[in-house]
Amino acid sequence: MNSEPFGVLIVDDEPNIRSGLAKGLAGDADRVDTAANASEALGQFTKEEYQLVIVDVRLNCGMTGIELMQRIHESHPQTPVIVITAHGTVETAVQAMRSGAFDFVLKPLDLNLVRQQVRKAREHYQLRAENDQLRSRLVDSGEIANIIGNGSAMQDVFQQIRQVAATEATVMIHGESGTGKELIARALHDLSDRSRDPFVAVNLGAMPESLLESELFGHEKGSFSGASRQKPGCFEQASEGTLFLDEVTEMSPKSQVDLLRVLESRQYTRVGGEQLMHSDTRVISATNRSVAELIEQGSFREDLLYRLNIIPIEVPPLRGRREDIPLLVEHFLESFCKRHHREPKRLSPAAMRILTDAPWPGNVRQLRNVIERIVITCDGESIHADELPLDLRKPKPGEITLPNSLAEAVEGCERQTIELALRACDLHRERTAVTLGISVRTLHYKMGRYGLH
Repeated sequence: MNSEPFGVLIVDDEPNIRSGLAKGLAGDADRVDTAANASEALGQFTKEEYQLVIVDVRLNCGMTGIELMQRIHESHPQTPVIVITAHGTVETAVQAMRSGAFDFVLKPLDLNLVRQQVRKAREHYQLRAENDQLRSRLVDSGEIANIIGNGSAMQDVFQQIRQVAATEATVMIHGESGTGKELIARALHDLSDRSRDPFVAVNLGAMPESLLESELFGHEKGSFSGASRQKPGCFEQASEGTLFLDEVTEMSPKSQVDLLRVLESRQYTRVGGEQLMHSDTRVISATNRSVAELIEQGSFREDLLYRLNIIPIEVPPLRGRREDIPLLVEHFLESFCKRHHREPKRLSPAAMRILTDAPWPGNVRQLRNVIERIVITCDGESIHADELPLDLRKPKPGEITLPNSLAEAVEGCERQTIELALRACDLHRERTAVTLGISVRTLHYKMGRYGLH
């Protein structure tokens, strides 16, 4: 937990309320100060740091409580403000919340309720502070969550994640299949103030249109054949959290209209329902297609793009960040050796060079699958070039693959010759040693060296 002292400032023009709240909240804060009007409150902020402000909507002189809250947020955007008032109309509550109030309580005040809101605000402030500290550590370390990359291309992506994560802006992640777009969406969620609330991911490209509306917005019992119970949709499941819409450009025109309506009004209804549901969900989307081309073709709405693509993040393909391939290989080797209970393995320089130079049309996902396969199928401690999948080590037309050194070329030839001799002799080691003109002991040594057990 954050160790910063938690200071509360109470702003109210009624002395009895100021003193009563200050006394009642003494056990919930490290310091409680009071101010009688907006001018006095702003003066207090020049001398002290406050982690929570409790302000009355109507103050006798100067600006209103809501105007004061807006001034505070200009210089201290992270400080939550609880608004109190005796004029508890719906319009006042809506105005306060739209202006950035953390919560809204009515006079006459219930001290237990106020203390509960203060504790909630303190937890919220501490969570935000912890996330800020985490973001600072990530800036210093150059890493983001489980995303691996030291090259300049991925560092640019990391910098965008750090800048955007703490905001409420919608983000569209652009990149080829297999580049890790969902990992980036999760990093945006984990580094945001919504990190303790759900992260819900849905692949719209794999969703039949007939089910998509129910999947996103939920349905009421009996709303269609097979709807035997009420079901919350993804927007409801991700309430106060993050909803990740993968392959968003695969949506039908009708579904695009439905999504646009929710993004604009932040309201929706379940299928077959009448109750208006409020959406407090951050939306992050992703696509592997050119949105500009889809708009030109008329298959994707331009106004929906404006809503989704406030912050675009471009994820480079693996062939555009080859300097990261050795790091990814080492990470996947370690991970899959542990998962499949294998001894630690390493790649020979020739094998690593092949992986670094490969085109990788399937990007990081393809590399991950290749490493898992060779961890399972290769017995030796060292993985050589000829143990890689044939499609990776097959030279391109006119391409000559050279070893790193003459010693590596000799070793590769020797390993292949021993392997061929073992097969020709049905794995009989004595006959293989005679065929090769070496001792059985030497054969055993070389088999161990090349992982030919």
